[in-house]
Amino acid sequence: MDKIHILLAEDDENLGILLKEYLQAKGYETKLFTDGNHAFKGFITDHFDLCLLDIMMPVKDGFTLAREIRQLNSDIPIIFLTAKSMKEDVFEGFRIGADDYITKPFSMEELLFRIEAILRRTKSGQWSNQNQFKIGKYLFDANKQELIYGNQVQKMTTKESELLRLLCNNKNKILERNFALRTIWMDDNYFNARSMDVYITKLRKYLKDDPSVEIINIHGKGFKLIC
Repeated sequence: MDKIHILLAEDDENLGILLKEYLQAKGYETKLFTDGNHAFKGFITDHFDLCLLDIMMPVKDGFTLAREIRQLNSDIPIIFLTAKSMKEDVFEGFRIGADDYITKPFSMEELLFRIEAILRRTKSGQWSNQNQFKIGKYLFDANKQELIYGNQVQKMTTKESELLRLLCNNKNKILERNFALRTIWMDDNYFNARSMDVYITKLRKYLKDDPSVEIINIHGKGFKLIC
């Protein structure tokens, strides 16, 4: 199997070298660039499967770099590495099209977990444009935000619909908690996590009429829609 190629843009050279060596030891071919301009030139000339971008960089910041990368490739996964944790920066990152966001200091193991989780999702086609899903005896129309069971139509809120869509895209597989929180709530803090638990309870109630359908907790990881 071909190695995964990672573009790493990090202006702290010591951290950059440390990350590069760690990722290469884990089997990822990694190229390090210490400013956004060189990183973009590298992106044009080489093939990459994932980008790790520091936000605060000289010459060209990570947000600008991500926008330019997105113009050339709308699908490549992007993870922002940053010491900034203000909500506005998180929103800006996701508006540009980031797949994840990790705040320094972070553990190498956490970064590796996030990379592996994103690669699993993108390789398995999680980013589906499908709008209608069969869930046991239910029909879920994500565009209309409706869950249909026989003649009964359950109207859903936007967040309920977004969460159920993520579960459907990962049917019979684990939907990681942090990914769902960052995708729908833009932040995986404690209060949003509690809010998501409430929405999971609501979805279970909506799906209770078909005993073959179940949303189960996967301890320490997330949820799985079984049907």
